[in-house]
Amino acid sequence: MEKYNVSVVSSTLEDNTIPNDKIKKVDLLPDPESRLDSMEMKEKPLMDSTIPFRDLTNVATKKESITKLIDKLDVETNIRYQRTVEDTYCNVYSYDYCYFSKVYLPTVWWTDESLEKVLQGQEVEPIFEQTVDRIYSSAIHDWFLEWGVSFGWQRIFTVDELQNKVNANGGIGIICAKRKEKGLSGHIVPVVPETDLHKAYRENDIVVYPLQSQAGKLNYNYFSEVREDWWNDELYSSYVLYYHD
Repeated sequence: MEKYNVSVVSSTLEDNTIPNDKIKKVDLLPDPESRLDSMEMKEKPLMDSTIPFRDLTNVATKKESITKLIDKLDVETNIRYQRTVEDTYCNVYSYDYCYFSKVYLPTVWWTDESLEKVLQGQEVEPIFEQTVDRIYSSAIHDWFLEWGVSFGWQRIFTVDELQNKVNANGGIGIICAKRKEKGLSGHIVPVVPETDLHKAYRENDIVVYPLQSQAGKLNYNYFSEVREDWWNDELYSSYVLYYHD
């Protein structure tokens, strides 16, 4: 079930296009118990020196390292991302993908009280389930609108443009959808660079279903048309597309 005890939105859900230099990201330290072969410590970064970070040297190395990262995280088989009776873990996988791609996406975020202090310029120590708590996909949708620009995210309005930017720059793409019914999980999925073996689905040379990688009810290292345009499902009230170099 979705939690809403973290502060992510202002009085409206309009896209905030002005960075806020007072906002601070939440960093929990990697933990030895946070592992690909474990269901524990999903709120913390993976402590695994064999997982490759995105190589930012040039476009080619970015794309090559993303392919290696997807292969290593192996969302289809690693225990960390497998669904349970209680939940699915699209947010955990998306966080790990972004963390090792060297861009910021929250897996925990400030509580209301902590956020107020942070925005006042106070130093607040991230303490799990005290000053920060888990943030799930519906709330991440709102987080993007409120805080995404402050962390270098750019809003995109078509999946064709998003896929093309990811391909051209070796960048990071995200689709995030919010559930209509409060308290239920939305969905968040990375859009990834196309490879020789894995392609987006196009009609008349326009991307209709981008190449994605996801954890969820079903886990895929790569997929495009297999779930069609899931973000337009009637379950969701809204979706956003974001890109980060």
